[in-house]
Amino acid sequence: MMSGQRLGFCGQWWRMVSSASEPPTKNSTSTVAGKEGDKEAKRSRASVERIEGEDEVAVSSYWGISRPKITKQDGSVWPWNCFMPWETYQADLSIDLSKHHLPKTLLDKVAYWTVKLLRIPTDLFFKKRYGCRAMMLETVAGVPGMVGGMLLHLRSLRKFEQSGGWIKALLEEAENERMHLMTMVELVQPKWYERLLVIAVQGAFFNFYFLAHRVVGYLEEEAIHSYTLYLNDIDRGEIENVPAPAIAIDYWRLPKDATLKDVVTVI
Repeated sequence: MMSGQRLGFCGQWWRMVSSASEPPTKNSTSTVAGKEGDKEAKRSRASVERIEGEDEVAVSSYWGISRPKITKQDGSVWPWNCFMPWETYQADLSIDLSKHHLPKTLLDKVAYWTVKLLRIPTDLFFKKRYGCRAMMLETVAGVPGMVGGMLLHLRSLRKFEQSGGWIKALLEEAENERMHLMTMVELVQPKWYERLLVIAVQGAFFNFYFLAHRVVGYLEEEAIHSYTLYLNDIDRGEIENVPAPAIAIDYWRLPKDATLKDVVTVI
């Protein structure tokens, strides 16, 4: 009985050793290679993809789905993730810049005098660094559209009613102001303490959203003054008319040889 068990055990052991030592057949080799190839393909799709003609690496999405290749009208690769080609537009420069909203309510007056008082420390801190002024302006200008769109979205869900298209309009306005900010960051390269100031201002106006909308209106009136001085200094040569950043050229569909003056004009 014991000898039969030993023989059975020895037979099983011998079959395991012999099967492990046998060379792989053609079918088994192709099966293993196929599995390894599938794993490698999945790994490559889930990791990163390189943009042709560039050294930058675009990280794919969280779910392992590679970003679709998007091209411009000329066939070149679209390098931006923050906006798409169909979200660009030709800037409308035929805007009446002489308009002024007279403060009527208490909140209007608070917003108006808040902007007037904030201009004093802004002039002392930034002086003629109009790019940094514009960066701070666009930080605040992007808040009302986002907050307003968010509140209208929640109200639409609560009341089961349409918003009349205002949600999309406000969010698009916030997105436009965000692109202004991205452009100015490329131009001025703010220092670390200026970035902290941006975070502080953004946090304050996001929580005081009931003032932010009217404040932005009066800030835009002040921006007309600042941008006009910006253009005057560029024309006089006091500020170098550097080439426009690529993100501004693609967003506003500017010519390839566009300069800082063109960017300030379209903003």
